Amino acid sequence: MMGTSIGNAMEWFDFGIYSFLAVTIGKVFFPEIDPSFQLLYAFATFAVAFIARPLGGMFFGMMGDRIGRKNVLAITMILMSAATLSIGLIPGFAAIGITAQVLLLVARLVQGFSTGGEYAGAMTYIAETTPDKKRSFMASGLEVGTLVGFIAGAGLVTLLTSILGSETMVDWGWRVPFFIAAPLGIIGFYFRNHLDETPAFEAMNQTIEERKEDSSLREIFAEHWKALLICTSIVIFYNVMSYTVLTYMPSYMSEELGYSEQKGLLLLVLVMIAMVPMVLTMGHLSDRYGRNRILKAGLLGAIVLSIPAFMLVRSGNIYAAFFGLLILGALLSTLQGSLPATLPSLFFTNVRYGALAITYNTATSLFGGTTPLLVAWLVSVTDNKMVPAFYLMGMCAFGIVVVTLFVRETAGRSLRGSAPVVEHPSEIKEVLKNPEKAYWWHDETKQTGKGSLDKGLLTSLLQKH
Repeated sequence: MMGTSIGNAMEWFDFGIYSFLAVTIGKVFFPEIDPSFQLLYAFATFAVAFIARPLGGMFFGMMGDRIGRKNVLAITMILMSAATLSIGLIPGFAAIGITAQVLLLVARLVQGFSTGGEYAGAMTYIAETTPDKKRSFMASGLEVGTLVGFIAGAGLVTLLTSILGSETMVDWGWRVPFFIAAPLGIIGFYFRNHLDETPAFEAMNQTIEERKEDSSLREIFAEHWKALLICTSIVIFYNVMSYTVLTYMPSYMSEELGYSEQKGLLLLVLVMIAMVPMVLTMGHLSDRYGRNRILKAGLLGAIVLSIPAFMLVRSGNIYAAFFGLLILGALLSTLQGSLPATLPSLFFTNVRYGALAITYNTATSLFGGTTPLLVAWLVSVTDNKMVPAFYLMGMCAFGIVVVTLFVRETAGRSLRGSAPVVEHPSEIKEVLKNPEKAYWWHDETKQTGKGSLDKGLLTSLLQKH
């Protein structure tokens, strides 16, 4: 959990510092453009990374299902760090002109390509290496890593700006966070490279009958289309809520409500710090009471509390605004505590990394990265500052329908296509008493064209594992 989460934190520190330095980067790389459009161009360069994410997800996901999870995670760590470091080394527009903008664009594309294999791989890895009864709690550590990465990035940029001042930041100070990517990448690579391969992947490789040929895109789309649609639907409402709270709210507070940019960012950082224990708690509760219950509770809470939370943010009182953001953060933590374990459980072992990476990154690019832009456009068109709350409520209502009708409860159960994983040997006898329950997913093998498994085979597989 620690090794995977630390790597995830470093990956998202690298990815996040660009957004926190967007204003400064606009001045460095787009000085010939009207100042009112510099930020737009900087964010446009930020957005291109989302174009590369589905391609990275497809490439690294299929690779992860062939050569193993840990090897690919080590590759994405190095690739992200190298791309981030290269941004800090690019001369500004004043030195090499339009070439600087092209190099910046290439570096962002490499970052997005790397990210496409990162989060889905981290979810797959930790889901396949943790006990069935503690999977949600362990997997929630990934979201803690993401939060810590963003907190560290925002904190470092804020600290440097206050010490160096705006002019020095434009001159050279903006490069410092990108230079830090190099040592962080080495540390992250060390952690990733010293992890063991997941037991589920190793067991699959040892079963010759299941490895006659590697999984293909045709197999993923033809035999697992239902799981792909369910996963896509989940990622849509998850990312809409996540990007609304963690990406759009600072801009909403400064552009629409008149708060200063630093004040909005500081409030968000405090909320993210408070969310760290919340996410871990929700992961624990998901293991104990079921992921679907926690998911539906959070989605229902968002429907009921979004309007009051946005009213608090709009009140003009800094303490009320913080409390409103904290409500939204607490609701988001219910999703962050349960979904990192839910999403990998939708797929069988032989296609898990590839199917999850393709689905997650495509849905994130189409519906997550566009959420701030879409919500901002809706606010300007309707001239109604409560539109973000309405949009969030609609997506959460959609989420309740998806979870209720299509998501099977898997808390405490083995992953599809894998043997049960216990925390202590004393649990093994209980598992052996009911092999059908242990291999609960065997009835779904008919849907993937693999055929069903009889009781004798189930028992022999359990005894082997």
